[in-house]
Amino acid sequence: MERDLFFTTPLTDEELKKRATERERQDFRTTYFRDATAIIHSSPFRRLKHKTQVFFAPKNDHICTRMEHVMHVSTISNVICRSLGLDADLAWAIGLGHDLGHAPFGHVGEEILSDVIKEQNASLSFKHEIYGLRVVDKLVSDGKGLNLTYAVRDGIITHCGEKFEQAIEPDFRIKPLETITDRTFYPSTWEGCVMRMSDKIAYLGRDFEDAITLGIVKVSDLPPLVQKMLGNSNATIINTLTSDMIKTSEKSGKIGFSDDIFEAFTVLRKFNYEKIYFSSQLTRFNTQLRDVLRILYRHLMEITDKWGLDFSSYKASYTPLDNHFGKYLESMQHLYSTKEELSIFASLDFIAGMTDNYALDTVEKLIIPQRF
Repeated sequence: MERDLFFTTPLTDEELKKRATERERQDFRTTYFRDATAIIHSSPFRRLKHKTQVFFAPKNDHICTRMEHVMHVSTISNVICRSLGLDADLAWAIGLGHDLGHAPFGHVGEEILSDVIKEQNASLSFKHEIYGLRVVDKLVSDGKGLNLTYAVRDGIITHCGEKFEQAIEPDFRIKPLETITDRTFYPSTWEGCVMRMSDKIAYLGRDFEDAITLGIVKVSDLPPLVQKMLGNSNATIINTLTSDMIKTSEKSGKIGFSDDIFEAFTVLRKFNYEKIYFSSQLTRFNTQLRDVLRILYRHLMEITDKWGLDFSSYKASYTPLDNHFGKYLESMQHLYSTKEELSIFASLDFIAGMTDNYALDTVEKLIIPQRF
């Protein structure tokens, strides 16, 4: 059967490539490649090189950072889309932008910020997929946003790398993305589905490899089924999963894995969570990381309540954090015009944009007095 009989869409190019603001100028790039370059040139993308993938603020240059992860995801999804006759540029752009909403300290930081803002407003939470849309639409370029296409924005907000389905297919609707507040939605495109599955392919094998480098696990610890079916290195795991997804998707008409490979994939996931993500070597830092982000959030909330949008007060402070936060507020004051936006989201946005090292350095300067 011809693969293009499977991977068709009822949505039009006009719907998928729609932007908030259409520009009338010549551009030799494809529509989605233009989105990819806009993401690469953005400040949140640059900061990914100093944001955690799993192991926070690594001093070892060979440990995966968030930037390296998004490059892995983009290349894997690009290969799969090319093999299935899909739009590789669209998958590339979604992959590059999918983690722009991540806070410092990875998923631990995400949980901490979610707890913090729920204390201010019980109806709010922090989910990096949902927050990623806020980043690309409202926070980039001093609040102007990146003006990305619907298809890329949809792929970012629905990528959810923590759900491990054997196979998925698109939700062929043009969704009101700004109203999405949970992880129950699926991408509107086949390319978004490929990228969502590629996210899982990219991080399980690489996280295992990093854990070996740091002495948390050994190659021999990997379950026999995983070694037999997937391999025992990141390269072989990625190759096996990618090849299987291409072959299985071509046959089934859905983006997914074969039964045997998915079983081994599930065993690898369980191994990583038990032996790496929830290991004492990682979780022993959680209390300290929680304190770091709470101290920063509490301080910013206090000065925001006291000074509001009086930028001269932030500038006059002897605390570097106050000076930097004041400059940020001044550049983004149009976004924080309401009381809730200013009192809750200004502090959250500033902290969520921090890299691991910047958060650690900032809290150190905040609580340790300067020497004369």
